[in-house]
Amino acid sequence: MSEKIKLMSHLVAGYPTDELAMNAARALIAGGANILEIQLPFSDPSADGPAIQGACTEVLNRKYRTADGLKFIEKIHAEYPEVPIYLMSYGSLIYTPGVEAFCKKAAAVGVKGMIIPDLPFDYDEGLTAACKANGMINIPVAAPSMSEERLSKLANAGFPYIYAALRTGITGTDTKIDEATLTFLKKVSAGGSKIYGGFGISNGVQSAALADSVEAVVAGSVFVRIITENKNDAAKLYEAVKAKAAEITHS
Repeated sequence: MSEKIKLMSHLVAGYPTDELAMNAARALIAGGANILEIQLPFSDPSADGPAIQGACTEVLNRKYRTADGLKFIEKIHAEYPEVPIYLMSYGSLIYTPGVEAFCKKAAAVGVKGMIIPDLPFDYDEGLTAACKANGMINIPVAAPSMSEERLSKLANAGFPYIYAALRTGITGTDTKIDEATLTFLKKVSAGGSKIYGGFGISNGVQSAALADSVEAVVAGSVFVRIITENKNDAAKLYEAVKAKAAEITHS
């Protein structure tokens, strides 16, 4: 039996309903997920592939608000206080109410970290400071498209964790884990930050290839697709999500 691989699993808050999303969260944790990355639905994402975009659109069509997403996170945190929850969203959603005010609200419902891909680490509108003031961490995103100089600057900026997007483009299409991927991860971790690596991770073979280079593997679209396929059967949804989490974590 190989050692268990840590998994950060991505969920869209409220998709397809709050009840089924809660069912999926329970299944992810039962299947071995260590961290939940909860996305607040957003209308114009820059990095999400069709599976996640479709899920966001469906939830927003129900007039789902940020407050509903935070309530959903609070419910998961109450049931699983030991599982870290990271909130993933886009800059405009947190900038509109004010970064400090938003971080305060997020921390109050149990969020431990923020992942905002479109806020650059060195022009983050005060996000890192607001996270710190509220007992959270800001987790910036590194992409292979960054210049060597910028990547080095991020790697040495002192962030405890960095999210490494394993390729450019959108999530959800298959990612090949090759020498270039592993070299990129080495560069991201050069300053001592721990790395979460994801983008197109959908099976145990990929997670095994990444295991030695990251603190945790990140998987998202694969779970959103499973949820979509099984949204008319809560029991099947639970079993399918749990089985995929167990495959990725080798647990």
